[in-house]
Amino acid sequence: MYLLIPGRHHLLTDFQFKYLNRLIKCKLEDEPDVYGTPLPTADITGIIFAVTSANHLGTKRNPVPFYLRAMIIQEFSHSLDVPAFVYGIDDAGMIPDFADYTLKTIRHSSEGIHQLTPDNTIVICSTGVKEMYLRHGFRVLPAEWDPVTAQFTQPMPWDVVKLVAQTEAWRKNKTILDLMHPACFKIWSLYQVGEKVQHILKDPIIGADGDLTATRDYQVYVKQMDDIAALKYRETAPYIQPGNIGDIGCAAGSWIKMACSDDRLHECDFYGIEVSRHLYDICLQRKHNGEFANPSVFFSQKNAVTSLVFEPGSMQTIHTSSLTHEIASYGSIDDLVAFIRNRYQELMPGGVWINRDVIGPENKAETILLWLNDTDGENDLPAPASTDTHELAQYLGKLSTRALFTRFAADFRHHEGFQLPHTWVEIAGTTYCQLSMQNACEFLFKKDYHDNWLSEMHEMFCFWSYSDWKAALEAAGLRLDNLSHTYRNEWIVKNRLEGKVQLLRLNENNTPEVIDFPVSHTLLLIRK
Repeated sequence: MYLLIPGRHHLLTDFQFKYLNRLIKCKLEDEPDVYGTPLPTADITGIIFAVTSANHLGTKRNPVPFYLRAMIIQEFSHSLDVPAFVYGIDDAGMIPDFADYTLKTIRHSSEGIHQLTPDNTIVICSTGVKEMYLRHGFRVLPAEWDPVTAQFTQPMPWDVVKLVAQTEAWRKNKTILDLMHPACFKIWSLYQVGEKVQHILKDPIIGADGDLTATRDYQVYVKQMDDIAALKYRETAPYIQPGNIGDIGCAAGSWIKMACSDDRLHECDFYGIEVSRHLYDICLQRKHNGEFANPSVFFSQKNAVTSLVFEPGSMQTIHTSSLTHEIASYGSIDDLVAFIRNRYQELMPGGVWINRDVIGPENKAETILLWLNDTDGENDLPAPASTDTHELAQYLGKLSTRALFTRFAADFRHHEGFQLPHTWVEIAGTTYCQLSMQNACEFLFKKDYHDNWLSEMHEMFCFWSYSDWKAALEAAGLRLDNLSHTYRNEWIVKNRLEGKVQLLRLNENNTPEVIDFPVSHTLLLIRK
C-alpha cells in the first residue's frame, strides 16, 4: 500500500515524521480515516510526495523552489523504513479536478510505475483538497485534522513557514525548533531558506503569485514588449558599457536578446531580473530554446526594490525600461527612492544606469483646460457588465474621446482611493475640462491602452518631472549625464492626440489659447 501526500511541501514538521513513522511501523492498524472509520492492517511499500506548484518559486504562495523542497523530502525520509518518491506537479490554475491531474502527472512522470488507485493507495490530507480524492474513492487519513472536533490538532507546515517569516532569529526560536523536523531545519539553514522566505513574505509590493498586478494580459503585454524591443535597444545601445550588464524588469528578455547579438558585447555577462513569475518563466523558456546568442545569460526572479539584486560595486551597466513608474505606482515614492539607492550600491565607480521611462512635465501642477472631442465615437454607450479584458477593450474603442475621459476619471487609481480632481467649464460656447497638467497628461498618454486598461489604471506616468528625477538621483549620490534628455513621442501626438484633444491655458484676456503637448518620455543616463 502506498501513502500519497499531496501538498506544496515547503516545510516538513516533526509531527509529520512521527505520524508517518507510526503508520509504517503499525501497518495502519486501527488508524481512523477522515470519517473516523479504522483502516484495515496493510504493509506500507512506499510514500509518494506530490509537490504541487512545483514550477513556482520566489512567490508569497510558493517561496521555496522545487529542488529544495525535493531535497527536504529526501533528507526527511532517510530515517523512514520505506522508500520515498518525489514528483513535481506543475500549477494548472483553477481546474475542477486537481486530484485527477495530480494522479495522471505521477503516472506519466514515473513512466507507469506508480499508477495510484483506491486499491493500492491511501491519501494523507488535512485540507479541503481531500474532498477531491474522496470523490475518486480513495480512503483519506486526516493527519493534523481531527474529524470529531473539526479542528486542527497540530500546527500546519505553512503555519511554521509564516512563523519563520515573522521571526528574525528563527534558528534559535524554541517553538520553531520543536515544530520543524531536523532534516528540514538542516536544509533551511544550509541554503538560507528562512532568510529568503522572510524577504519574500514581507515584500509589500508583490502579490501572492509573484506579480505586480493581477489584471495584466501577459500575452498582449509580451507582444507589445517584443514589438518595441528594437526601438528600445537602438535608443540605449550607444551608452552600454561592456562588462557585467544587468536588465532589471527584463520582461520577456527581449532587450538582452538584442544585446547578445551586438558584436561589441560578445564577451559580456548578462543578468536579467524579473519579478513577475509569468515573465520569468518566459525568459527561462527562451533560454532553453537557445534564443540568446551569448551563453552567459542568467535570469533571476527577484524584487529590486526591497534588496540588491547584483553584488555591490559589480555592474558596469544597469538597464531599466518602463519600470520605475511601476515601482511608484504599485508601491510608493519611498519604494522608488529605495530602488535608486540600491542601484547606486550595485554600480561600480564609473558605471552607468540607463533608465528609459515615461515622465511628467515641469509644469505638472499648473491648472489648464482640456478640450475633448465628443464626435469621434459613442457618448452614451452602456458599459459592459463583464470585466473581461477583450470585451472592455472593444467597448473603450467605441467611445468618443470625451466619453473615454469620463471613464478614465472614474477608473484612474480608483482602487488606490484616488479621485481625479476636475471640473467642466464652458467658455464662449465650448466645453472644457479644467484640471492639473499632470492629470491631463496621465489621460493623454494612457487613454489608448485599451487592451490592458484595468492594469494601466493603477499606473502613474507623470508623478516626477526631469528636475524631480535629477534631485532624487543626486540625493542618492548619483549624477545625470549631460546626454540625458526628455522628448515627446511624435507618433503618439500625430496618431492619438491631434484632432482628439487640445491643451489650453487662459491668456491675460481670459481667453483660452492652445499650448503644445508636453514631453512624455525620458532617457536618463545615470552615472556613479
